[in-house]
Amino acid sequence: METTSRPGPVPEPLGKRAVKRLAVEADILRVARAHLATDGAAALSLRAVARDLGMVSSGIYRYVDSRDELLTRLIVDSYWSLAGAVRAAHDVVPTDDLDGRWDALGRALRAWAIQRPHDFALIYGSPVPDYEAPAERTEEAGTAVLALLVTLLEDVRRAGRLADQDRLGVIPWRAEAGVGGLLESSMFASTHLDAVTLTQGIAAWTLLLGAVTSEVFAQLGPLPDGEALFDCLLAVSRRCVIRAPGG
Repeated sequence: METTSRPGPVPEPLGKRAVKRLAVEADILRVARAHLATDGAAALSLRAVARDLGMVSSGIYRYVDSRDELLTRLIVDSYWSLAGAVRAAHDVVPTDDLDGRWDALGRALRAWAIQRPHDFALIYGSPVPDYEAPAERTEEAGTAVLALLVTLLEDVRRAGRLADQDRLGVIPWRAEAGVGGLLESSMFASTHLDAVTLTQGIAAWTLLLGAVTSEVFAQLGPLPDGEALFDCLLAVSRRCVIRAPGG
């Protein structure tokens, strides 16, 4: 006998006041993001954001409690934006194309960072003085890309395609001391990764993120062809975790 699932409850439409509030909050983030580009995160000012919105300075506190709260919202929004861009690129690649999935992740990270350098600087640049991001607000968004990388790393392990750990020179007891405790996180609950494999993944991710950071912040000076260099570093990072087919 066929069974049909019942649709879940349909959420009630938001009232006019709630819709207006969401629109104002979106405008606040938009203007605040523009201030990041011109003044930097350390100089972010609720008063200046309110002025640009044509709002009295006291009025903005009906929507944002403090500068730190505004920074937290910007950080969370940036993390989710990056995660969305990376997942969209990753998910169109066939599951068994492990190399293609890694490359899609890397190229999406670079494209997002180049398009939104000030947001990239906010989440991966220097810490903002006198501000500490609350982990309970930022952890889920901040680890979304890493969770996707963990899934890919586990798929590589299952496929028997992990890069040769001896050739990479990872010392098992040092890897265990360095990252073994991380494997107790819920992020790894459905995996069979060990400390050495996780260290390989961290090495690959660090190289990937460093390649993007050096380009966005022009740490190597003007590059003749930033994309060409990134492709080279992307290939090196891939081989830290994924053995070449037939290799």
